[in-house]
Amino acid sequence: MMNQLGYFTLGTVDIAKAKAFYGALFGWTFDDDASNETYAHVAGSDPACGFTKVERTRDHADLYFRVEDIDAMCAEVNRLGGRAALPSDSDSGRSVSVCDDQGMSFSLWQPAAGLVD
Repeated sequence: MMNQLGYFTLGTVDIAKAKAFYGALFGWTFDDDASNETYAHVAGSDPACGFTKVERTRDHADLYFRVEDIDAMCAEVNRLGGRAALPSDSDSGRSVSVCDDQGMSFSLWQPAAGLVD
């Protein structure tokens, strides 16, 4: 289903420490094939989640809402008084950071064709 939470990330300055902490706390394991030096993907999570390498630890998760057409949604965010950055492409699809008309940040994610249910 589209327009619902598709995945989230937790920012961390030390991915190895985060993997150790959350692995011990929740029993999470990690998908090495879907991970790299700046991202660790939690295996089998629903919704999908992972850790992203950041310069400073943040006190919030980054929420990505799954959408069918990211360009149309960016236009709608702007029309409604919010702000949308330019979408970026990755193996998992397209994503973009946006904020609502009050400044609350969140992200949109359009899955790559092979990832759509």
